[in-house]
Amino acid sequence: MTQSPAVPTPAPQGPVRLGERAARTLTAELARHHGSKTALLVGAQADTAVLDAAISALLPGDLLTVVPAEPGDTTRLRAHIAAYGPWVADRIQIVNDITDAQPAEIVLAALPLTGTVDETRATLAQLDAQLVKGGVLAVSVPAMPGKTEGADTELDRQAALFGVGTDLVVLNQPPLRIHRLRYTPADVSTAARLAPVYRPSSVPITRTMHIDSNGVAAAGIALGLAALAKLTRPKSRLWLVPALAAAPVAAFFRDPERDLPDDESAVVAAADGRVLSVERLTDERFGDGEFLRIAVFLSVLDVHVNRSPVAGKVVDYFVADGGFAAAMRPAAEHNVAAYTVLETERGTVVVAQRTGLIARRIVQRAPVGSLLARGERIGLIRFGSRTDVYLPAEAADPLVGPGDRVIGGASVIARWS
Repeated sequence: MTQSPAVPTPAPQGPVRLGERAARTLTAELARHHGSKTALLVGAQADTAVLDAAISALLPGDLLTVVPAEPGDTTRLRAHIAAYGPWVADRIQIVNDITDAQPAEIVLAALPLTGTVDETRATLAQLDAQLVKGGVLAVSVPAMPGKTEGADTELDRQAALFGVGTDLVVLNQPPLRIHRLRYTPADVSTAARLAPVYRPSSVPITRTMHIDSNGVAAAGIALGLAALAKLTRPKSRLWLVPALAAAPVAAFFRDPERDLPDDESAVVAAADGRVLSVERLTDERFGDGEFLRIAVFLSVLDVHVNRSPVAGKVVDYFVADGGFAAAMRPAAEHNVAAYTVLETERGTVVVAQRTGLIARRIVQRAPVGSLLARGERIGLIRFGSRTDVYLPAEAADPLVGPGDRVIGGASVIARWS
């Protein structure tokens, strides 16, 4: 039997499978779209986590087209899908070859890409041909050296040009890197129909509380230093210092789930903290007209994960040089800051992540071209800091004032007029 030309071939070392966590990450773009949508799953196999994750993401009105990894897999696929019942079976069609499928809004490669650079480029071109304008292609690649023949290099290049999101799934054998690619611009109105995307960068602790991967890494470093101190100086209690610091360091990077307000006209806080100021100003970097700026100070005890205050499309991102004044002081306005510029249906919205006296590291995870749902995580700032939200002054009415406490992704700081 011959394999479909668009289906990636496993590397000589053996097949690479996607576990449940990796499958959920690969199909995240499918799961976050509200309303009817079309999707294409290429290289599907029965009884796999990827197929089950894609089926679980279906909503009424959706249509999922499935291309089997091998022509002989069709019978098993039909039986597997039929077991879900008629509600699912009516929303899925199986075709023998990718050329028989209609273009879709979301295309998923069920098998990781492991071939050469040229093979990977050809595969991506075939998958891209099945995307409608503004559609998203989700593919995976092993994240360990020696597991591909060049696919990882080519995907890194493609992600730099067309990437709208990349996630590393460590809990897979082997670890995988999931890339989401968009080759043509998306309509900004699509963002309003999205839910915050699932990201494996947060490690679940409980059902409602996660720890960002930065926290896991920081806690691991602290425990490593404790082990090294214990090994080199076994009679000393110096090892207790980094060992006891591991828990509070991890807690600093906590990433709780948040319930978004139902009001679609509500603008939510980009961060937890205390409102420092609410003012109107102009800033030629973001365009003509006045902006309403709401500045929030984050103490070291606040959650430091930042979220998008509105639904929109990332059209620019830049970092402005500056100092490291205490974040609660007016001079912090001139600190080092990262600006994420969003195009929305109401105008330009900007989120500024500002460093503070202690904070010296800004993490931004929303590439230019990506669509953000309201309340979606866009990054974090390490230790005390400040986050500013700029809104079109004539289109938004503030609902908070200096001294108010706000919760990122949950508190309403303004409302569209």
